[in-house]
Amino acid sequence: MLESKLIDMLRCPIDGSRLHLLTDDEVLRINSALESGNLRDRLDQRISCPLDAGLLNRQANRVYPVRGGIPSLVSDEAVELPEGFFGEGLGE
Repeated sequence: MLESKLIDMLRCPIDGSRLHLLTDDEVLRINSALESGNLRDRLDQRISCPLDAGLLNRQANRVYPVRGGIPSLVSDEAVELPEGFFGEGLGE
């Protein structure tokens, strides 16, 4: 898993906001929505590979995938979450 020191250094490549590691339950919820086709990447492409983990930009409701312990901070691969996806307390 990602070390907290590394997570503290990472920033959203789009707006520079801090990123926060998703909980296991949040990752499961995102993977379920990806499998059903309800979430797509920023290029509106279907995502076929589930996330192992995710880094959340809370201000933008944007998640960057982590697969095999490696975060992908490529802006086009980010998943835009609809408002209220996690309910109250997004990513907390």
